[in-house]
Amino acid sequence: MDNGTQHAARRARADERTSVAPVVGGVVVIVGVPNEVGEEDRVALVPPVAAELVEDGHEVYVESGAGEGAGWADGEYESVGCTVVADRETVFEEATVILQVQALGAVDDPHIEQYREGQVVIGMLGPYEITDEQLAALADRGVSAFALELIPRISRAQSMDALSSQASLAGYKACLLAAADLPKMFPMEMTAAGTIRPADVFVIGAGVAGLKAIATAERLGASVKAYDIRLEARRDVESLGAKFVELDLETEESGDEEGYAREMDEEFYAAQREQMQEVVPESDVLITTAAIPGGPAPELVSTEMIEAMDDGSVVVDLSAPTGGNCEPTVAGETIEHDGVTIYGPTNLPSQISHTASGQYANNVANFLENLLDEGELAFDFGDEIVNSTLLVHDGTVRNPHEDDLDEGDSDETADANEEDASGADEDEAASGDGTDAEEVSEA
Repeated sequence: MDNGTQHAARRARADERTSVAPVVGGVVVIVGVPNEVGEEDRVALVPPVAAELVEDGHEVYVESGAGEGAGWADGEYESVGCTVVADRETVFEEATVILQVQALGAVDDPHIEQYREGQVVIGMLGPYEITDEQLAALADRGVSAFALELIPRISRAQSMDALSSQASLAGYKACLLAAADLPKMFPMEMTAAGTIRPADVFVIGAGVAGLKAIATAERLGASVKAYDIRLEARRDVESLGAKFVELDLETEESGDEEGYAREMDEEFYAAQREQMQEVVPESDVLITTAAIPGGPAPELVSTEMIEAMDDGSVVVDLSAPTGGNCEPTVAGETIEHDGVTIYGPTNLPSQISHTASGQYANNVANFLENLLDEGELAFDFGDEIVNSTLLVHDGTVRNPHEDDLDEGDSDETADANEEDASGADEDEAASGDGTDAEEVSEA
């Protein structure tokens, strides 16, 4: 579903709500959009989406400069009815709902003191990194915090699935990084000077990021192979024109009932590495996306495999933030090892900030709409989306995902794809990120 389609769908739903319960005499919700902290160029709300909130009767406060990194000027927010303020404090003082891209456990300094009683925070809140002390502090302040990383894998939540929308962009950008750095062309060409053979691209992990990397490499004309621990991913890989690499491993228990890959034992990973020794060295480009929510990324590619690749080869390790799939990877750095360039990116969507912000804004706007009942904030704990994502509410720390991990259930929910903690439900081809059916997310 593209941006225009999402806008139209929300507009129709808003019109339906208004026809039942029109807004009378004032603001429904006051939304605040502060500048992001750290090296982040995305913004949580873009003017076209903000315009819809204003039309619905909400008020929107935007900190000056919040959209500059994504190509949105203050005047563009003002032109759709937002109030642009010079200082961050005003945004937090006025807003009942704060929209952020990354906050709390996802940033080095969460500035918990800026949130006030009764305030709702929606964003990528780093639920696996946030500490008990930070959660307790939020509860003491009476804050309600929703972590979009915990969106459940159900059809109704796909339009809110920020992980998938941003992971798709990361997969796209990873392929472009590799293509720009590789001293070879991706496509095959027949020329008067001779035939140019296509570059060999190998993608590990066929979730949202992996499938987008596959689709992009295919469109650039590379010869693409892909591997996923889940054999059912073969259909998605082959539908994009890539060859599925099947290793001689016992994978019957590799996927759970929702289609996520389970965390396997070290014996399995050792056997996996041994067989990958035959595939990785043949590749000009290696893109890895395997990750386990709440835990370190599985190390699938050894230093020995990297050293067996040709000089000039490129590796993009999208699991770098949690340790990386490749032994030499360094998070946040680009290094060269034995003639091979290894990228360890930690925030590729921010490098495509305009598009990423538009996708993310649609996700958070849809999430906010789900919280509203006749224009007012409501907390329906019987709603799986609300219950799964709400970390803190009404002075209580209620983090069901953390409880699951404490009970040792992480093996049941481990996802083998970088930041791909959600995707299509059952056999549907939608990824919640506007991709076409040919660019399906994990099913």
